[in-house]
Amino acid sequence: MLKKWFETKLWKRILLALVLGVIVGSIFGEAAANLKWIGDVFIKLIRMIVVPLVFVTLVSGVVAMGSPSKLASIGAKTMGSFLLTTIGAITIGLFLAFLIQPGNGVSITGGEPQVLEAAIPLGERMMNIIPSNPIAALAEGDILAVIFFALLLGVGIMMSGKRAKPVADLMDSGSEVVLKITHLIMEVAPFGVFALIAAVAGTRGAGALLDVVPLALTILLGCFLHVIIVYGGIIRVVLGLPALRFFKDIVDAQLVAFSTSSSSATMPISIAVAEGNLGIKSPVASSVIPLGATVNMDGTAIYVGVVAVFTAQSFGIPLGLTDYALIALTTTIASIGTAAVPSASLFLLAGVLGVLGVTGEQTAIVVGFLLPFDRPLDMVRTTVNVTGNLAVCTAVAKWENEIDLDEFRRNPNI
Repeated sequence: MLKKWFETKLWKRILLALVLGVIVGSIFGEAAANLKWIGDVFIKLIRMIVVPLVFVTLVSGVVAMGSPSKLASIGAKTMGSFLLTTIGAITIGLFLAFLIQPGNGVSITGGEPQVLEAAIPLGERMMNIIPSNPIAALAEGDILAVIFFALLLGVGIMMSGKRAKPVADLMDSGSEVVLKITHLIMEVAPFGVFALIAAVAGTRGAGALLDVVPLALTILLGCFLHVIIVYGGIIRVVLGLPALRFFKDIVDAQLVAFSTSSSSATMPISIAVAEGNLGIKSPVASSVIPLGATVNMDGTAIYVGVVAVFTAQSFGIPLGLTDYALIALTTTIASIGTAAVPSASLFLLAGVLGVLGVTGEQTAIVVGFLLPFDRPLDMVRTTVNVTGNLAVCTAVAKWENEIDLDEFRRNPNI
């Protein structure tokens, strides 16, 4: 039986664990929360490996590129692609919110006000990318700062040539070791997913979304259309690759994203899937995936845009074309660098709703209304974010000839 378990594809084991988690949570209710510690262990294992994984694989990947111009090319294509997909996401979200009008006739005054953290200005957010102490950035898990330092270190090793070969070999070996640890952690994923889903199903219940059905359906439809039209279009139309194969190959990462609600926590699995299933070479996978986990928030963009329109409709605030344009612009900017942790999107609302004239007190009520229902929606938008990271990673790898197309078309081997 044990041999049969390990011979079964990981995504099938995770999917089975997810279904069993829903069943157990529904049967045992609040008591299922006692299983959450298993999920917490899984999350801690993932978070343990994130920083060393990003650091050593990114340094090793930069060195493997061979020239700074290659790094600049990958960076420009990555950021440009993420920006375009985010614009597509917010456009789909706003169009559906305008069409469906989920906020009409909905009263949210019963929500308990929540204290919101002050939004970090974009300029300050960008300045924080440069770490004043790289060691502190590594210790604190500041991913953007870690990426910045790793890029500089990789370029420094690259420019030093043969004299830096021992450091380059150390990083390359370290990358292999950390990836092996990641594969070991992935074997724990089914048990962690089972516990996390059982706890959510037991404490929230499947009917938790009934009070916000129009809003939830609008967000879910937006996420579905974005994945199929934008990501599927990138893979099939732009790259000329089989889209169904792509979606089948990334199921492992999607299921972990769904259960953890964290792009950051899913990062090790995403890198492993990119290299092991999609045939993407390390220089691209180790640079695009960590960057995407911090700047690519398409699911968040859809969510915040729809909620902004929902709020305006609920409070009776008329919206014109200029207002929709402001929502799109503010959401696109605000989603950059959003914390890749559960429910971070709720705290972006203050900046976005502010452009519509929604007061701080009203925003606090909106967050209080959404908070009890946010986790299921957060699970969906995180899945969208992770799917987008892998779609853009595949595109950049194809453009840079850093993908093994035969491996891409083979059956998943993780």
